[in-house]
Amino acid sequence: MADHPLYGSPDVFEVGVPVATLWTGPEAPRDVDDAAVRDEPDVAGWAAALDAGLSAGVGDGLGDGLREGLRGRALTQLLIGEAVQVLEEEGDWVRVVSLFQPSSKHNAGYPGWMRRAHLGAPVMRTKGRTAFVVTRTAACTLDDDRLTELSFGTALWVDDVTEDSVRVLLPGDRCGNIALSNVRLSDKLQQPAYGTDELLDTARQFLGMRYLWGGNSAWGLDCSGLIHLTYRAQGVVVPRDAFDQAGHVAPVGLDDVQPGDLYFFAHSGEEISHVGFATRIFDADGTRWMLHAPGGGELIEDAPMTSNRVQTLVSAGRVRG
Repeated sequence: MADHPLYGSPDVFEVGVPVATLWTGPEAPRDVDDAAVRDEPDVAGWAAALDAGLSAGVGDGLGDGLREGLRGRALTQLLIGEAVQVLEEEGDWVRVVSLFQPSSKHNAGYPGWMRRAHLGAPVMRTKGRTAFVVTRTAACTLDDDRLTELSFGTALWVDDVTEDSVRVLLPGDRCGNIALSNVRLSDKLQQPAYGTDELLDTARQFLGMRYLWGGNSAWGLDCSGLIHLTYRAQGVVVPRDAFDQAGHVAPVGLDDVQPGDLYFFAHSGEEISHVGFATRIFDADGTRWMLHAPGGGELIEDAPMTSNRVQTLVSAGRVRG
């Protein structure tokens, strides 16, 4: 989470709500997505509404169920404190680039549309400690005594630390308090040491969570979101999408894959569209195990790679430290 030279620019803001969704356009959200785009979004409630539609077999012509219907609508999610640069305004919406989510779609970061109400004035600090949320969610008590839930991977500037809590600075000139047990404290410019076990244990806390197209928070993840958010909690920024992640890693031969490496998948003649963590050296019979977020509203799993998945396996790589 390095400093960005655009801090201080009138076009740079920070996300002021726990989770903001980035969309393809102001018209992209459906009625069922209302909880995600209201001024104070309820991402947990939104995910529950999508699950209700999925179990009822509801579709909207874009896929099987409401979660698959997000394809072509939702792009990614931004966590409170993430910096964005505003490129364009349209009513209550703004087109932005997320400065902490590298993407080949724009040289400054991941582009998309979001609600203007989800932005706040940035915390004007460039040095000091940061609190990284390392539990799946963390309760944050605001100065007005309201309680809000923060997502795993959230990174906020530290104002003060007591024996059992940390006071953090929030966009819009606000503060909040989080239990010390929910965070890891680190200097934003200092990458903490981590090993394969820590990396995979971090990802495993999401086992059983249902896949969410564009998901990048504790209430829903897609395949590349799982990778991006897991590394973010370790203080490492990797690109947001699978095809960009493939270009970011050091190539590893498929016969040399180690736990913690990434597997990449693509259909013939198409760009890479899926990614997952290798969780063990492949078995003597050739079976490969992978922790990943399958598409189609399925659950995040650590399981043997299916034969259909093996047919689209194209490469492996290791994130550079």
